[in-house]
Amino acid sequence: MKKKLFALLVTSLVLLSNSAFADEKDTLIVAQAAEAKTMDPVASNDVPSHRVFLNIYDTLIQRDQEGKLVPALADSWEQVDPLTLVLKLKKGIKFHNGNDFKANDVVFSLTRAKEAPALMSFFGDIDKVEAVDDYTVKITTKQPFGPLINYLSHKGSCILDEETVKAAGEDYALHPVGTGPYEFVSWRSGDRITLKANPNYFGGKPVTENLVFRVITEATNRTIALETKEVDIAYEIDPIDIQFVKSNPDLVLLEQPALNISYLGFNTKKAPFDKKEVREAISYAIDIPSLIQAVYLGAATPANSSVPPGVPGYNPNAKKYEQNITLAKELLAKAGYPNGFKAKISLNDTGVRKNIAIILQDQLKQIGIDLEVEIMEWGAYLDKLARGEQDMFILGWTTPPECDSALYALFHSKHHGSGGNRTYYTNPKVDKLLDLARSSTDQEERNKYYFEIQDIIQEELPMFVLVNPFDNAGIQKNIKGFQLDMESEHRLFKVGK
Repeated sequence: MKKKLFALLVTSLVLLSNSAFADEKDTLIVAQAAEAKTMDPVASNDVPSHRVFLNIYDTLIQRDQEGKLVPALADSWEQVDPLTLVLKLKKGIKFHNGNDFKANDVVFSLTRAKEAPALMSFFGDIDKVEAVDDYTVKITTKQPFGPLINYLSHKGSCILDEETVKAAGEDYALHPVGTGPYEFVSWRSGDRITLKANPNYFGGKPVTENLVFRVITEATNRTIALETKEVDIAYEIDPIDIQFVKSNPDLVLLEQPALNISYLGFNTKKAPFDKKEVREAISYAIDIPSLIQAVYLGAATPANSSVPPGVPGYNPNAKKYEQNITLAKELLAKAGYPNGFKAKISLNDTGVRKNIAIILQDQLKQIGIDLEVEIMEWGAYLDKLARGEQDMFILGWTTPPECDSALYALFHSKHHGSGGNRTYYTNPKVDKLLDLARSSTDQEERNKYYFEIQDIIQEELPMFVLVNPFDNAGIQKNIKGFQLDMESEHRLFKVGK
């Protein structure tokens, strides 16, 4: 491992220019595998973007380290009737530009969110948002909406300054303004986003003055950057590098099970993936235990649902698949492909997903499927999936402790494409069950619907959920205050050296 890292050091140093900040106590440099797609919270629902702009913006409600919902910009909230939620806002908070935070900003921000294609699954059931007075907001839903409180902690519901957004127009995402712990400074595309501390933050001044997010797509280069102290924190340490980080006395590896999945998606509107037997054949051709050992080195568990274990509503009895090559070949023949076929598998440029694709390429050869691997830049990849141009694809999904989030966006026919349903799956019965589950406020009743939905999905297989991977980060040993977040969206304003 040492030799491998040393051999790549020169390449890394070229990629990681301007690293002088790394030893300065007033600057924290964080490396992640993909660039943020946007700084506008309603424009995209992706983790790399969330990780950056959760430092710029605040939501009305947020989750603490244990997953409990706690006040953020809202002081309190009350469900006054099945359709009406009233929130009391904190007073005296200012946006980074000095404007006062008031109810009109909440009305503006949540109205944008409910109309945004990328967020329809979270906020589309909101009917209207009204300002009762400057510090009271009333949200009315079209029907009882069980997940609403949970979704007000989602990063898509970050509160923006109405005046700034309207003035900036289409350029807003390049000059974001929030109430959060850090203010936006600059964005050098493909390289870094730089933020500076908000001295007037209502949650207390950030520990570190400057926060820099670096884009280092190659996993080994992120580890090298950590070793050479060019970055202070590196997200998504590649499994093959984990032991190296653990054995380095200057580094610390943090690792924990997370509420996320890694899945193989099928474009169900394109042949041959429109046939259930083809999707089943592929699922039976895959050897998950060997994938976990080869790719994750044990840092993942087999999955049987898009709902991660630990989320209320998870169905532990949903169908599990084990490799069965004979059955896979029979299913392909039944579907009309006795000799297999050629297809393309698309993914973004991360070490883990590339390794998964290579293994799938090898395993699917056993049943006659010839896979071409297509590796794309993150933003272009998401755009391709949104247009429905993919055959098969590898992607992940992170879920808060709310079952609706793991099912509604991924499988409801209203959300084809950028809304989350990138398999273009359509099933009227599943749509109905999803609608019934989110219109109930009784968790036991909701769980019955969710269990049935998971059973149907595991039978019809619009996606084959591969694993529940662990989340990790490598940090310098002098870093204080950093904790992994259960949704992989790590908070940094209390982190320092």
